Amino acid sequence: MTSARFATKHCAPTLFAPTSLQGLPLANRVVMAPMTRARTTQPGNIPNAMMANYYAQRASAGLIITEATQISDDSQGYSFTPGVYTPAQVEGWRQVTQAVHDQGGRIFNQLWHVGRVSHPTFQHGQAPIAPSAIKPIDTQVWIANEDGVGQMVDCIEPRAMTQADIEHVIADFAQAAHQAIAAGFDGVEIHGGNGYLIDQFLRTNSNVRDDAYGGSRENRIRFLLEVVDAVIDAVGADKVGVRLAPFVTFKDMDCPDIVPTILESARHLQARNVAYLHLSEADWDDAPTIPLSFRQALRAVFTNTIIVAGRYDTERAEHILTQGLADLVAFGRPFVANPDLVSRLKHLYPLAELDPTTLFGGTEKGYSDYPVYSETPQPTA
Repeated sequence: MTSARFATKHCAPTLFAPTSLQGLPLANRVVMAPMTRARTTQPGNIPNAMMANYYAQRASAGLIITEATQISDDSQGYSFTPGVYTPAQVEGWRQVTQAVHDQGGRIFNQLWHVGRVSHPTFQHGQAPIAPSAIKPIDTQVWIANEDGVGQMVDCIEPRAMTQADIEHVIADFAQAAHQAIAAGFDGVEIHGGNGYLIDQFLRTNSNVRDDAYGGSRENRIRFLLEVVDAVIDAVGADKVGVRLAPFVTFKDMDCPDIVPTILESARHLQARNVAYLHLSEADWDDAPTIPLSFRQALRAVFTNTIIVAGRYDTERAEHILTQGLADLVAFGRPFVANPDLVSRLKHLYPLAELDPTTLFGGTEKGYSDYPVYSETPQPTA
């Protein structure tokens, strides 16, 4: 067990103080970040009781954002990830939201279309869609059979989306948002980062279109805003968050114009009064430092709630909160092995280490069997 990186000499009062999100009360400013865990029931990518238990265990977070969730049967890129477009999936998610609410938690559903980060296996044998038909992305997706046996497979060259494709995907986002609220979620987060479809439209290296959705910043932002507008029409702006990732460049997403594009997007999102903007920061050991100038520029154009995520500890979290450059702080991997993470951070208890071999797919092992912290040593078997 370890706590070195998360320890601080003093309690972080701002991180653990109650707050609200567009009128939705939150017990604290700790957010459980979205993390793919691939534990759905097959066939059908259906959320289940095991997932309900997993999320309920972590309901002490001020807000939970679920793992990325397919908006349609052709938006998938990895096996065993959940959807929210069939009655069975909605009913499965209803178990999850009820379990979280019974523990006093709040939960948003992250809505996802992977775009070119996919494979014909998930696309009825067809090429995945993307803003532009350019060379295959330098990444792989996991494809498994119903028993969970699978392999990593290279992505292929996508086909460029037609206007009809664009309109279809926008409608799918809106319908998925409606279904998520019907399943009991407190709101939805539109995944616009990390190299997936919306992010692909935002970046010059993945979007080489010459129509109204490509070229200028205004055009590259258009798809994001049309998705947001459709989702707002479906569920209301107070129930809509957006995740963006200006400094994340994996999946061939190193765009020289992305930072000003994100800032312009944020200005439009503020005008629409969305509930929050979730900034996905690079979280690997040698990740680039987010410039203070960017954080200040983002706050200047977006005054609603900002969530930050990316290797935060209590000291870094408290610093950015007290500076006023963020309002909530999301924690990802620490929540995997520490269902009681809020209590551990608050009381400076040591953190358990996760088992990386059980992150994706499998059973309760490495998923919902991590214990809460006890100051009394537990007997060994």
